[in-house]
Amino acid sequence: MSAVVVQMLCVAGLLGSVVLAIVLNRSRMATAIIYGATLAASAIALTGAVHWLLGDTASASDLTLPIGLPWLGSHFRLDPLASFFLIVVNLGGAAASLYGLGYGHHEPAPHRVLPFFPAFLAGMNLVVLADDAFSYLLCWEFMSLVSWALVMAHHREAGNTKDGYVYLVMASFGTLALLLAFGLLAGPAGDYGFAAIRAAQHRPYVATLVLILMLLGAGSKSGLVPLHVWLPLAHPAAPSHVSALMSGVMTKVAIYGFIRVVFDLLGPPSWPASVVILILGGITAVMGILYAMMERDLKRLLAYSTIENVGVIFAGLGLALAFQANGLKLLAALAFTAALFHVLNHSFFKSLLFFGAGAVLTATGERDMDKLGGLIHRMPFTSFAVLVGCVATSALPPFNGFVSEWLMFQAVLQSPELPQWALKITVPAVGALLALAAALAAACFVKAYGVTFLGRPRSLAAETAEEVDRYALSAMFVLAALCLLAGILPGVVIDALSPITRQILGGRMPIQINEPWLSIAPIAEGRSSYNGLLVMVFITISASSAVVFIHRFASRALRRGPAWGCGFSDPNPAAQYSGGSFAQPIRRVFGTLVFRARDHVEMPAPGDIRPARLRIELHDLIWERMYEPIAGVVGFSADKLNRLQFLTIRRYLSLVFATLVTLLLVLAIWS
Repeated sequence: MSAVVVQMLCVAGLLGSVVLAIVLNRSRMATAIIYGATLAASAIALTGAVHWLLGDTASASDLTLPIGLPWLGSHFRLDPLASFFLIVVNLGGAAASLYGLGYGHHEPAPHRVLPFFPAFLAGMNLVVLADDAFSYLLCWEFMSLVSWALVMAHHREAGNTKDGYVYLVMASFGTLALLLAFGLLAGPAGDYGFAAIRAAQHRPYVATLVLILMLLGAGSKSGLVPLHVWLPLAHPAAPSHVSALMSGVMTKVAIYGFIRVVFDLLGPPSWPASVVILILGGITAVMGILYAMMERDLKRLLAYSTIENVGVIFAGLGLALAFQANGLKLLAALAFTAALFHVLNHSFFKSLLFFGAGAVLTATGERDMDKLGGLIHRMPFTSFAVLVGCVATSALPPFNGFVSEWLMFQAVLQSPELPQWALKITVPAVGALLALAAALAAACFVKAYGVTFLGRPRSLAAETAEEVDRYALSAMFVLAALCLLAGILPGVVIDALSPITRQILGGRMPIQINEPWLSIAPIAEGRSSYNGLLVMVFITISASSAVVFIHRFASRALRRGPAWGCGFSDPNPAAQYSGGSFAQPIRRVFGTLVFRARDHVEMPAPGDIRPARLRIELHDLIWERMYEPIAGVVGFSADKLNRLQFLTIRRYLSLVFATLVTLLLVLAIWS
């Protein structure tokens, strides 16, 4: 049995779970059965993809089914690029299914989630396996519609209907852009198979238009600024394990589509295209983390953080395109490997963090960080797992986020090799933006973890919270372990990614497993090297020595007493550092320009015992200046077009005739 057939059988198993979920409907056993089935199917698909990627990848595995367009059929293909993204999809699916075995019992309306959860996984698998434009677009739309149904699972909660509407509009816009992109690639002959598109010669203006459309289509789904507006609305609205899939996995499926078209199907790249992608990636990274820094909703903060990571990945892809366009294959492989490594890392720690947010939500019913605090005492295991995720996403060693960003900066430092002055200026500038984003990310997750888990509880819900079930904890600790393993053994991951760089770029990084002491040397040992295992040993010994030293020589000399409470015997827990107060310095620096921030202080008169109040006014300028005018134009146009339904028969026939003539003229000009 070929590898692609195994993957398609797993997809069939997931679709079978959909039918089973409908049959079981409101049965009490439905949650365990459906999540158990999706866990099994995802685990088999994951094992198959890993086995194929680490085995013989010399020839791709193909399958054609007699469905779809009559003259085309449906083509599916497993190659190194697809197998890597199948690993991302099914690892996330297996972890979310394991988490759902416990979390699903807290779901108030499981019949609105269970049928769509395996369908969502099946849709993402099919998008990655599709090998013709028709199948790709059909599976893409299926994935989008099913994920919209999951976003609307809690449609009675305030604001969720609007969130789902915005997501549906942006998803439809993205699909339209992809449809036009594949239409241009197929040309008048209508060769929708990826093999035919790959073999064709595309004119420069077609390549430019396709790149723009892919940035709109895949960029809107992955959260590229300014197309990100749906992401912080839809991801928090969905159940937490679905949020983890949407944020940690679905955005990567969109990035897969961008890589497949721009790197694989479009032909040799041009360096100006890389400038556009680099700038968009850098701006996205900084804007995403600035938005996250201002948030007090834990799940929205994580969603904005995803935007930042998407920006980092796109910056890596832009850098790979720049090196590839100039024939620097080794450096292109370095940048491309950094981007793929970050794709894998982000799927690990973002899923972990959304699981942690779901655990907090289950235990307290709160997403507002300013109503939490002190959870480290009530939920110690969740706190530890989330701490690992925060450290990993902050790009601190020895965890995985550090390695991929370190590789990214190693690629940025090679920019003097590029011959074009535009790139010599752009790449370091984008590198500075990535460094700023990394520093802000560390501050953002110090705030998120400190306000949520440390200090004193700010509400009764936080004070009485209890640890979550063993399934949720197992899923979080598996991902935390993967974050550590990928951080201390990066050479294994880099070597595993080499078949993909060889397929897409025709080159690869030097073999890392042969480096002594499990070190990595991305270009040559003389230029730079890193050893995650030694760093972990150093951090462990240093931290342990510091703890022993403080405990042995300092703690006995300390006197313990109540904290000074400004003259009040029992200071209010709300007087602790909050998310808003933590973000104030950043808001003062960037807020006026980026958010048009204003602080409004209400200070009572002397003698008045009312408390002083501080109200912060923030504006989403992209939403207000870009999307609200568009929404106004759409509403105005809809009102005008509404008159069409009141036309007479004669006017209807005239309109149909004019439309037909126009379409025939377009077709004649096109051909």
